[in-house]
Amino acid sequence: MIENSLPAILYHMLGELSTNPLGFLLGLAALVAAITVHEFAHALTADRLGDPTPRLQGRLTLNPLAHLDPFGTLLLILLRFGWGKPVQFDPYNLRHPRRDSAIISLAGPVSNLLCAVVCSVLLRLLFTFQISFIASLAIGLLQPLIVYNVILAIFNLVPIHPLDGFKIVGGILPEEQASQWAQLEGYGMIFLILLILPITGGISPISQFISPIINVLLTLLLPAPRFF
Repeated sequence: MIENSLPAILYHMLGELSTNPLGFLLGLAALVAAITVHEFAHALTADRLGDPTPRLQGRLTLNPLAHLDPFGTLLLILLRFGWGKPVQFDPYNLRHPRRDSAIISLAGPVSNLLCAVVCSVLLRLLFTFQISFIASLAIGLLQPLIVYNVILAIFNLVPIHPLDGFKIVGGILPEEQASQWAQLEGYGMIFLILLILPITGGISPISQFISPIINVLLTLLLPAPRFF
């Protein structure tokens, strides 16, 4: 685990750049792509469900620049961990506000899992061919694409605001319970920070919860190379 200090972060970043600069750049590109797919899926779904807000804000694009948050992008460069700019939508433009909000929220994680599956299929195909520089480069991109898409999907399914899982649960609950659930929104960031902070053994509660799910999915999606 990296120490929580800027010098340690910079040391780690410079160390990886010097030992494996190509791997660092491919991993960074994969993470940016995963975030872009996630946010674009939110925007496209909102647009299809009748809300023009994402289109008017220029979010209906696969251009990463439209979806990257400045501070989140800085952390992407330093730590390869960050976040995108949340897609805004107006529930009053939706035919079924609560249900459609849940569908819009679900679209992000689903798009990441679909992307991970497609990348897994491509990776298995590449492993059947003779290794070349181009194939090695593609493998070096596809592997982190699978990892980051799975992590982004599962993390966002945690039912805590501002993660997607919060609105998904709100769309599933009966109306009375959903109203009570919505009242927890204001405490979401507090809950999330508490769950992210490491406890005994340096592992955060949220990591203990989602890591087994992520590991199972990565075991299924990351094929063992067969070069011999």
